[in-house]
Amino acid sequence: MNHVIRPIRADEWRAVKALRLAALQDPAAPIAFLETYEDAVARPDAYWQERTAGAAEGTKERQQFVAEGPDGQWAGSVTVLVEQAGTRDPFGGPVERTQGHVVGVFVRTGQRGNGLIGALLDAALEWSWRLGLERVRLFVHERNSRAEAAYRKAGFAPTGVTATMPGSTSELELEFAVERP
Repeated sequence: MNHVIRPIRADEWRAVKALRLAALQDPAAPIAFLETYEDAVARPDAYWQERTAGAAEGTKERQQFVAEGPDGQWAGSVTVLVEQAGTRDPFGGPVERTQGHVVGVFVRTGQRGNGLIGALLDAALEWSWRLGLERVRLFVHERNSRAEAAYRKAGFAPTGVTATMPGSTSELELEFAVERP
C-alpha cells in the first residue's frame, strides 16, 4: 500500500465533499449510509466547511481520516465520533458508556482489496485509544456482507445488538465492536 493515512485538515472541505458525494453514488450507498446523494449535493458550501472543520486534525469530538495516494488523490475515508454516555446514538438508542463510533467508511471501487479499509480503521482505533476510549463500535446493514467481512478482518466482532434502519421497520443494522487491547 502506498497511501498515507492521515487526518483531514479544515481547509480541505472541497475534497471532503467530493469524496462523500462519490461514496453516496456507490451501489452499496442505500444500505451503507444514512444520507442520500440528493440531500448531500444540495447542501451549501458552509455545511461542508463546518463539517470538515468539526472533524479535522486536532479535534477531540470526531476525527476523519483519509487514504491519500502518491498523486494526492483521496482513495478512501473513515470518521470516528466520540459518543458520550447518556446520549442517544444515530438510531435513537441509548449510549451506555463513552465510546468511539465509526461512520462513513468508504474506499473507491478501484482502490478496494489492497488493505486501505484496514489501515483507515487502524488509524481510527489508534486515535480512539489515545483519547482514552475503551471501546469502538460501528453498525453495518444486515445485507452488507462485503463491509461486514472487512470489519471482522479489522478485529470488530458482532455484539448481538441490533437497530432498525431509519426509514424501515424490517431492515436491521448490526453492531460490531472492538475493545481496547
